[in-house]
Amino acid sequence: MARADTIAAVATAPGRGGIGVVRISGYGLEDVANAIVGKPLRPRFASLSNFYDQDGSVIDQGIALYFPAPHSFTGEDVLELQGHGGNAVMQRLLKRCLALGARLAEPGEFTKRAFINDKLDLAQAESVADLIDAASEEAAKSAVRSLQGEFSHAVREIVGRLIDLRLLVEASIDFPDEDIDFLQAADAAGKLSHIQSQLQSLLAKARQGSLLREGVHVVLVGQPNVGKSSLLNQLAGDEVAIVTAIAGTTRDTVREEIEIQGVPFHIIDTAGLRDTSCEVEQIGIARTWAAVSKASLALLLLDSREGVSPQDEAILGRLPPKLPVLRIYNKIDLVPRESGMEQEGGVTRIYVSAKNGAGMDLLQQSLLRLAGWEQTGEGAFMARERHLRALKQAHLNLESAADNWHQLEFFAEELKLAQNALSSITGEFGADDLLGEIFSRFCIGK
Repeated sequence: MARADTIAAVATAPGRGGIGVVRISGYGLEDVANAIVGKPLRPRFASLSNFYDQDGSVIDQGIALYFPAPHSFTGEDVLELQGHGGNAVMQRLLKRCLALGARLAEPGEFTKRAFINDKLDLAQAESVADLIDAASEEAAKSAVRSLQGEFSHAVREIVGRLIDLRLLVEASIDFPDEDIDFLQAADAAGKLSHIQSQLQSLLAKARQGSLLREGVHVVLVGQPNVGKSSLLNQLAGDEVAIVTAIAGTTRDTVREEIEIQGVPFHIIDTAGLRDTSCEVEQIGIARTWAAVSKASLALLLLDSREGVSPQDEAILGRLPPKLPVLRIYNKIDLVPRESGMEQEGGVTRIYVSAKNGAGMDLLQQSLLRLAGWEQTGEGAFMARERHLRALKQAHLNLESAADNWHQLEFFAEELKLAQNALSSITGEFGADDLLGEIFSRFCIGK
């Protein structure tokens, strides 16, 4: 990257606030700092200063911080100007920086430079955006663990063990008369088994982090007037959906995000499923099935007084075969009966009252269980889909390596592929177009 390439952006969220920050990164920023604050800045020292425009007028008064390379977030010279958080003053200060030779930073460019300059690896860089986007305390904790390098350290530890094993295999290939005996004496099989165990543990933690990041999409389905909207309101703890005794009140999907033990659940209330001649209701029913096709979990609402009707069986028959389904028997307050759960033949039934909240705790625990959340989620890493794909690919490669134990060339190749898959997580092995895709999703100023 050219040393003269200086970037600048407002690093705080748009709108009004007590504080706003303009961040600049490049090389030779002493002259830029002198032009804006009118004096030399002491490195890594907060200096109360006026910020001057080109004509000498004061733009704002605030704190100036100067971090000379390489001891900065990006590894370049970094200047941060912390002023009052009004949009007009921030834009005026940014305009001054651009007039001094900087260009407007692209989304994620500050973090991308930190990655390029070896201040962060790729997994850590992604966790910056994940920390900003974290919607729960658990998600924030998970993102911080990844930002501090715990995820990367675990990946590199496995890669290191793979490299050691590959060295043994390559040495065996060089001495074909002693290859199997040599590997057996070095306990190569035991080493491979240990690596597989480590990878399984890491994959489990990554899956937990993926749940915290992506959440679970849950769709409520059933006939009209079985209490889908009432259940949504009960889960959300608010009147987010209209509830009436009139069948077909819900004509469109209603979406609400809730949090259960730090895991985000995207709950989608849908139109009641029935045969109807109403064109508007037909559109709502079509949207119901569209929501079902994208869901990761379905709650089939049933009336406890009636059980499973032929119409309900028809709904079950149309649900995707691999979609997990909880049968929720609602309105137990009208039967009456106690809340509870039954499991029989792979079918889970939960008895609740969306009116008075009976059985809600049991339903929430069932949602967590079906989502794959472990109660001891501590230690989860904020993993993205690409991380999971890489971990799963490495797992498959190691399984193939174990199956090709006596074919050393194939064995060695599978170990190499597993190493490459894992190294792509930290960015030590990957394509440039992947980097562009990742950092383009960041906000400007990061």
